Amino acid sequence: MDPTGIRIEDFNYPLPDDRIAKYPLAQRDQSKLLLLKKGRISQKKFFDIPDLLPDNALLLFNETRVIQARLLFKKTTGAHIEIFCLEPVEPVNDFQLAFQQRPPVVWKCLVGNARRWKSGRLEAVLQIQNREVQLFAEQKEKLTDAFLISFSWEPENISFADILESSGLTPLPPYLHREAEETDKTRYQTVYARLNGSVAAPTAGLHFTETILRQLENKGIDRDKLILHVGAGTFKPVSAETIGEHEMHTEQIRVPIDTLSHLFHAGEKFIIPVGTTSMRSLESLFWIALRIYHGINEPFNVSQWDPYRLEIPEDFSARKALEILISKLEEQKVRNLKAETQLMIVPGYKFRFAKGLITNFHQPKSTLLLLVSALIGDQWKEAYDFALKNDFRFLSYGDSCLFLP
Repeated sequence: MDPTGIRIEDFNYPLPDDRIAKYPLAQRDQSKLLLLKKGRISQKKFFDIPDLLPDNALLLFNETRVIQARLLFKKTTGAHIEIFCLEPVEPVNDFQLAFQQRPPVVWKCLVGNARRWKSGRLEAVLQIQNREVQLFAEQKEKLTDAFLISFSWEPENISFADILESSGLTPLPPYLHREAEETDKTRYQTVYARLNGSVAAPTAGLHFTETILRQLENKGIDRDKLILHVGAGTFKPVSAETIGEHEMHTEQIRVPIDTLSHLFHAGEKFIIPVGTTSMRSLESLFWIALRIYHGINEPFNVSQWDPYRLEIPEDFSARKALEILISKLEEQKVRNLKAETQLMIVPGYKFRFAKGLITNFHQPKSTLLLLVSALIGDQWKEAYDFALKNDFRFLSYGDSCLFLP
């Protein structure tokens, strides 16, 4: 199958600005839920979800935590410069290790008002843990789509995580057209968020509450966890005419060996990822295993075209893929699979693990909408039309969907 000729215009729909939820609802689980089950569409509430899931469901949650990624500086000239921290580069590119580093550190960043900052060192005075901290930023290199920024600070016995958490702003999606507020620090975060690393929330999870998680447990609904650190590329519009001309963004994933083992022994479980990030992480496992099987260089880096170009032996099943991955981790004596995925799921993709999906509504002409279409086919148009006619709220802080095709 060659998906490169898929036209992006076929995944467009009218989305008026007033249908985009600018703020979350007061209660997370009060959002509307569009249920698509065996071809039928209906309207529910998110708090109904424990009763709507199959009894043999296995939910996969992305436990990534959104970092307060936006740092503000003011030049002596009065110009305001915003530095949006995307991912660590030096001395390590692993998020968990990067947050513990002492200065200097180098991050790949976006720079707001960059034309007003050609050179020189920026300085900001911060209050952290009841003491004054001086933070410095210098441009190290200009990349095609970003900058490498070197950060240093005094006193040096504070971690970069402390700096971001206490002085950074929540990286709200650009389409909200508003400044981040204090409440966004908690509401643009899932209740089960654990590991720092995302610059955008895995928004399907924003509807879950501790109460709903307990109800799922009481009903015997199985669940497990993985990590995909969501990058700013998730908001990158597809500007090309066909998907073949679009370069998919790359994101870091981390899957515990215990989760792989759980999936391996899941049998006939109805696997449902919570969010497109969990979906991409889950499906990437198959292609990582296939890369290992074929002896491909950098097996832990999934390309966007792997599903459409790699040869799949007849006996190569999802279970076989998990067996290969577990064996590889045991051989390396590590407890977590760490990889990077550029996986692009488009119509025609054959799902290897996922049988359903919990997700929000996505932007027109986005790769996320193509992923939804890959799962439910052209019925995405019917579902989105239903949502628009029934006053559903759209995008990150909006309402949710449960797709059980």
